[in-house]
Amino acid sequence: MVNGTTEADWPAVAELATQHEWILPSFGLHPWYLRQRTPQWEETLREFLTRFPQSGVGEIGLDRWMENPDLEDQKSVFETQWRLAVALDRPITVHCLRAWGALDELLSTLPSPGRGFLLHAYGGPAEMVKRWTSLGAYFSFSPSFLLPGRERKLEPFRIIPANRLLVETDAPSMGVPLDIIPAYEGLAALRGCTVDELKEQVAINFRRLFASGAAR
Repeated sequence: MVNGTTEADWPAVAELATQHEWILPSFGLHPWYLRQRTPQWEETLREFLTRFPQSGVGEIGLDRWMENPDLEDQKSVFETQWRLAVALDRPITVHCLRAWGALDELLSTLPSPGRGFLLHAYGGPAEMVKRWTSLGAYFSFSPSFLLPGRERKLEPFRIIPANRLLVETDAPSMGVPLDIIPAYEGLAALRGCTVDELKEQVAINFRRLFASGAAR
C-alpha cells in the first residue's frame, strides 16, 4: 500500500500503481499539507478514487505535533475524507500525533467504516487499544519503533489482538530502511512468535482490510 499525502503527489502514486499491479494506491490529504490544498481538492480526490476502484483513502489524520496546528480545519478535512471513504467502502489510513483524544471524539460522531481503518505507525497509549479495536481499527508496526529510546512505542504491540496487526516501513519518512523484514523480526520477537507465523497472520489481516472484494 502506497499512500499519498497531498494533491501534488497523487499523480505519482497513481503512476506507481499503474506500472506495478502489486501496488495498491491510497489517496488522501495529510494534516501537514492542508494549507496547500486547492479549492477543487475534494473533487480531485474523488476522481482518483473512482479511477482506482481498489484504492484506499489516506493518509488522513489529526496532528497537534506540527507547528501552528489548525485542529478545526484538520477535523473538517478529516471528516470529509472519512465520509467519502465510508460511502465508497474504501479502507482508511489514519495518521495521528498528540491528538488521540480529539480523534476519539471525532470518530464517535462519524459512521463506522465497513472495512475498518488503519492507525498507521501506532504511537498512541496502550490503554486505548481496546477502544480503537471496538471501532474497527488495525494497528501497523513501524521498524522505527526498534530504534534506541523508543521502547514506549513497543508496549501497545504486546496487547494488540493478532487479527488487528499490520506491518509497515513508512519509508522514507521515518529514516528507516525500505526493507520490511526488520519490522517483522522485531514484532515477532516482541510477541513471542515466529516470523513465519506473524507473516501468515498479517497477510490475512491485510487482505481483510485492503484487498478489494475480500471477505471481512
